Amino acid sequence: MNLVKKINDRFKSTEKFFDDIILNFDSRGEPFGNQDRNSLKIFNLNGKTINIKSFRIPNFVNQITYRFFRKSKAQRSFEYANKLLSLGIGTPQPIAYYEFTTHFLFKKSFYISQQLDDDLTYRELTLDLDYPEHEKILRLFTRFTYNLHENNINFLDHSPGNTLIKKNEDKYEFYLVDLNRMQFKPMDFETRIKNFSKLTIHESMIKVMSDEYSKCCNEPYEKVFNLMWNSTQAFQEKYYKKKRLKKKLKFLKK
Repeated sequence: MNLVKKINDRFKSTEKFFDDIILNFDSRGEPFGNQDRNSLKIFNLNGKTINIKSFRIPNFVNQITYRFFRKSKAQRSFEYANKLLSLGIGTPQPIAYYEFTTHFLFKKSFYISQQLDDDLTYRELTLDLDYPEHEKILRLFTRFTYNLHENNINFLDHSPGNTLIKKNEDKYEFYLVDLNRMQFKPMDFETRIKNFSKLTIHESMIKVMSDEYSKCCNEPYEKVFNLMWNSTQAFQEKYYKKKRLKKKLKFLKK
């Protein structure tokens, strides 16, 4: 098995520590968060908490793709995090990525970052419409998204759990996570507004975000709202259609 790794210069002195926990990942660390698709664990490093995401081994076709033609999710996460920070966009401090390959196939990969202690995620806003300062946070989040778009950042996984929010005195700060699916190029108006489609099913929240985004981009509120609401409904319809199909296929396999 071949190993490729890239470690942030600031953390080079702890390279042996990272090597050890990556090689013994299955038996070390404390599981954290959702473990359905990938394994996520936290570790202590000199009093600081670090977060290691172990991406599952891809299917056979993607093992070839990632081996020869495309950067791995771990590498993209590391590089995109550094690019976001260079643009002044919040994301947990990237530390390293590790990849294991054979001569012809891609196998395991890991992304290491500093753990961020957030106060909430965007998801809490969708679950509790009476959350303190709900509208204020939502409008600030909309401006944060507008700033992404102005910096030519299309965050393709712009979904409820992927924006961490910290309250710092009377200010709110936003941090992106799960970074491996991004595009860095100018976006037209339609692409920008469709970027909100995965965030909420609540029309009241769509109205607030549409109002704030219309102020940012100087487009009529009705134009922004209609596209954002229609895009949201289209995404929900597609999502549940896919879910019903999976359920049906699972039933047929019994």
